[in-house]
Amino acid sequence: MDQVKALPYASRIGLKAENTIQLVESIRRGLPYSAFERLQADIGVTSRELAGLVGISPRTLARRKSEGRLHPDESERLLRVSRIYDSAVGLFEGDEAAALTWMRTPAAALEGRKPIEFARTEVGAREVEDLIGRLEHGVFA
Repeated sequence: MDQVKALPYASRIGLKAENTIQLVESIRRGLPYSAFERLQADIGVTSRELAGLVGISPRTLARRKSEGRLHPDESERLLRVSRIYDSAVGLFEGDEAAALTWMRTPAAALEGRKPIEFARTEVGAREVEDLIGRLEHGVFA
């Protein structure tokens, strides 16, 4: 039997999805609340800060904690934060502290906005990923 190899950004939050289809199904069901806690601990932010990045109010976050599960839209946004963070860690060759510092530092390519804040929307996240790709390939313009 083949061993399941998780997608890196999915495994960061505890998902064992070996392909996009499995990942989509997990999102449709809603991720377990533990995925939120795991990402929070992994990237070293407060629950309030991560909730803000994912677009969940403090009251809703408390409800999700008691329910034990995020809604699909919240799950997708949590996965987006994980994906961006994982890409930044790759940019810094595994140095998680450097990745988090970069994500919290205003970037000229984003007109002075912080990548972690800019990535709150899917369009912004794609721009941050594009910026990471350009930096990995030495294209600074």
